[in-house]
Amino acid sequence: MYLKRLKDLREDHDLSQEKVSKLLKITRPQYSLYETGKRDIPVDLLRILAKYYKTSIDYIVGDTDVLKRYPEKK
Repeated sequence: MYLKRLKDLREDHDLSQEKVSKLLKITRPQYSLYETGKRDIPVDLLRILAKYYKTSIDYIVGDTDVLKRYPEKK
């Protein structure tokens, strides 16, 4: 699955693939595979990115165009 928003969010935050890969504790080539759609990104990594970018997994995967993150559980 190609996730254009992965790249868009990364660029909107002025981050390199290297910086995002360090956040996720993976290699830069591995992250690149997710960003280009050559490999599916695991949900646990999507969860980390959604929290970091203050958005939802639904937004990242294109199920919604609402950028705002859902409220946190209490």
